[in-house]
Amino acid sequence: MKLKCVRVRIGSATVVLWLAALAILPATPAAAAILQATVTGGTVAGTVDPEHEIASFKGIPFAAPPVGGLRWKAPQPVVAWKGIKKADAFADSCPQEQEKSIRGSEDCLYLNIWTGARTRHETRPVMVWIYGGGFNGGASSLPAYDGTHFAREGVVFVSIAYRVGVLGFLAHPELSRESGNGSGAYGLQDQIAALQWVTANIREFGGDPDRVTIFGQSAGGISVSVLTAAPSARGLFRYAISESGGAFLQPPRLVEYEGPPLQSLEYAQSMGQRFLQSLNVTDLAQARQISTQKLLEAATQSPWNWWVVVDGNVLPGPNFDLYQHGRFIDTPILIGFNSDDRHGDPAPRDNVRWFEDYVAHNYTQCPSLDRSILAAYPHRTDTQAAQAYRDLFVDTWYGGNTWTWARLHSRYGRSSTYIYYFDIRTPETPYGADHGAEVPDRMRTVAQYYDCVRSKM
Repeated sequence: MKLKCVRVRIGSATVVLWLAALAILPATPAAAAILQATVTGGTVAGTVDPEHEIASFKGIPFAAPPVGGLRWKAPQPVVAWKGIKKADAFADSCPQEQEKSIRGSEDCLYLNIWTGARTRHETRPVMVWIYGGGFNGGASSLPAYDGTHFAREGVVFVSIAYRVGVLGFLAHPELSRESGNGSGAYGLQDQIAALQWVTANIREFGGDPDRVTIFGQSAGGISVSVLTAAPSARGLFRYAISESGGAFLQPPRLVEYEGPPLQSLEYAQSMGQRFLQSLNVTDLAQARQISTQKLLEAATQSPWNWWVVVDGNVLPGPNFDLYQHGRFIDTPILIGFNSDDRHGDPAPRDNVRWFEDYVAHNYTQCPSLDRSILAAYPHRTDTQAAQAYRDLFVDTWYGGNTWTWARLHSRYGRSSTYIYYFDIRTPETPYGADHGAEVPDRMRTVAQYYDCVRSKM
């Protein structure tokens, strides 16, 4: 896998990107001919974009609907259908809170495909997109995730869904006993089930199952890092790309309010018990009968925090430990972060004293660590202090994860390791590229992205 460093100048801004050359085939000028495909479960019919000559298949099921008795269970095999299923519309997102209301459907395990292949005998590289959303939101149907650009460049592009929030990451002792393999990893199991579906079916769309790249941003990027340490994901992808994600810094959460990115099974099960008790639920049968609306309304309130669980099965241990023992999928990785990767949030305060107090309170793990940090981040003025907070936040969460992952992969693996740094400064973002800014640029969906943003203003 060759990589190339490309420097692009946009106005007064400089964009530095590491671009992966994934043996992409040139787009063909002929119209895509794959309009139907026989996949696990039956036959699906897609649609063709006449402008770009790209076929798209939306809303293909890769698992049975995780509803009723399948709530909080590993994804089950697809339910077969008769005739030809139209794959011309996105499925509902998995249930989540959006704009202070609960939206989506538990029947949400579907994926979408864009391809420019003319026959199923082509062997185009495949890229599988995993959305972000803090493991509590996100959807594959967002305009910014349209796969047309990748398909035009010769890639078979796939976007997948996975359960989020309480439906994707609830752990409980009774659930662990029921499965015999821990609990709380349903969202990750959905991602693995989708990759298994890709391996079994992507040839029908002109894709090569031996050249699959998984990539994602934020929670999607963390998911990529976790999948590289998940034994059940072995053999399902050849390359991995993580944007502003990773799970390599803190140990798994053991007590309330300790920071992410991972939760221990003990902590997650304890939280799950307290959550079901707050709903006056005595067993799983009752919990599975609660309406989606009621469940989500309770689960999206403080103090509940649904996140990736080190369940001992899907994820046998913390990423940091697994990598140190060589227990990871040794595949080429491309990882990175943005120059102002703070979700667009301003500093809580912007003065020197506040910054010094912030460092003293939050960085007490090692003797004199706070003094070292204050020496490394200039903060003599209030303006400098505000910038120091931004830089420290980005370095701690995104830069730290990226560099730790890169060092571990380079030391204990044999495959190539590449890091990118995304930096665009505009009048609206004078401090740099904020969280997710690279997604529409890389997807070439900038226009759709800003149309969506303006519609919510």
